[in-house]
Amino acid sequence: MCGIFGVHGHPEAANLTYLGLHALQHRGQEAAGIVSSDGTRLHAQRAMGLVADIFGSRTLEKLPGRAAIGHVRYATAGGSELRNAQPLAVDYAHGGIAVAHNGNLVNAGELRARLEAAGSIFASSSDTEVIVHLIAHARESDTVERIVSALRQVQGAFSLIFLTETKMIAVRDPHGFRPLALGRLRDSFVFASETCAFDLIEAEFLRELEPGEMVVVDASGKRSLFPFRDMAPASPTFCVFEHVYFARPDSRVNGNSVYRVREKLGRQLAREHPVEADVVIPVPDSGIAAAIGYARASGIPYDMGLIRSHYVGRTFIEPQQSIRHFGVKLKLNAVREVLDGKRVVVIDDSIVRGTTSRKIVKMIRAAGAREVHLRISSPPTTHPCYYGIDTPTRSELIASSHSPDEIAKYVTCDSLGYLSVEGLLDAVEAPRDAQGNRTGYCDACFTGRYTVPFAHGSSDGKLIRLRRTQEDL
Repeated sequence: MCGIFGVHGHPEAANLTYLGLHALQHRGQEAAGIVSSDGTRLHAQRAMGLVADIFGSRTLEKLPGRAAIGHVRYATAGGSELRNAQPLAVDYAHGGIAVAHNGNLVNAGELRARLEAAGSIFASSSDTEVIVHLIAHARESDTVERIVSALRQVQGAFSLIFLTETKMIAVRDPHGFRPLALGRLRDSFVFASETCAFDLIEAEFLRELEPGEMVVVDASGKRSLFPFRDMAPASPTFCVFEHVYFARPDSRVNGNSVYRVREKLGRQLAREHPVEADVVIPVPDSGIAAAIGYARASGIPYDMGLIRSHYVGRTFIEPQQSIRHFGVKLKLNAVREVLDGKRVVVIDDSIVRGTTSRKIVKMIRAAGAREVHLRISSPPTTHPCYYGIDTPTRSELIASSHSPDEIAKYVTCDSLGYLSVEGLLDAVEAPRDAQGNRTGYCDACFTGRYTVPFAHGSSDGKLIRLRRTQEDL
């Protein structure tokens, strides 16, 4: 997961992009960058770290122009280092071009090998650079046509914003894996991974880009193209995990309020896995809305039994093992006055390896809880993601090889209940096709039903060996 933002036609484009990235910081904390255009050339500033630490007033002054794109990153392909920070910006035979990418290309390795054999030299290990080289190799004369030519060769997930000296081009892959929204701020157009970025800059949310749609903005205005219609799947497959964990609860993605969906997940979880208890508590922050829904549906009082330090980032996307080792204690602390002597229902969004859940349960018991019942507002995570989420290999996913009862024993809780796949798809209002099958969402991490097939496999079913940097969700 990454966050992307763009604004075209505003005198403070770089400043607005900074604010937009600040709102999207939850989508990546390793690196950030902004590229602006002054109409004749591109200007780039990228660094490792958080948006507020990278972009001060002096740095933003180096980004002139009325158009800019930005990116916050955590790595799913390519290492955590400056050369992989985005937006990528290059000069080539047809001028300058920059790109910000959210997603993951499943055939990047194959394309890279082909390009290197033809003489291409890569400056990064990011799969996004493959797109830039494909654009440079394209024979079409028009920038938009060159981008289309490049994107017709890639497979997987991509929401992209391109910037040239005179144009901004936003595009979603035909499957619509990753979100991308269009907004308006007076006479300028803005793009963002999530609508919460529009709220901060007081832009009007117009709509989400459709799967396979390309929006081109330049001095003549805005136009939409659908260059992948012959490649489009029968149904789009938006990542359902955006609703479970990644998106901010104050955003709208895929036509739904993230907060309301998470509350519905909690309500359904209470119906599927009721338990006699004294208090419902969330694992903050991603478990809060689901815990509220569980409490409302069950009639068990809601309280905050765990307090989060907001000066620590999301442990899921911290890149260094040494940081993750202390992540739970740095991030959470139990409130004894809420937990002591109580039968506690703990609501979390997911379990990946189980190590974090184990530490949380032990922390709650140490605060005096008499019983700890763990409830998860998503199904068991049994398969790795190839489309832009940095999940571990299948052998490291505890639910791929252990039953809920076995997982409960490992994490030391009194009972464990996962939301069903059907319950999850009900909450997001996934439509049904003529045969009654659910459509519109990718749920491969829960079901193993992969939308885009892989050219090659490995012993654990992963095409690309993604960095194993995640402790838990």
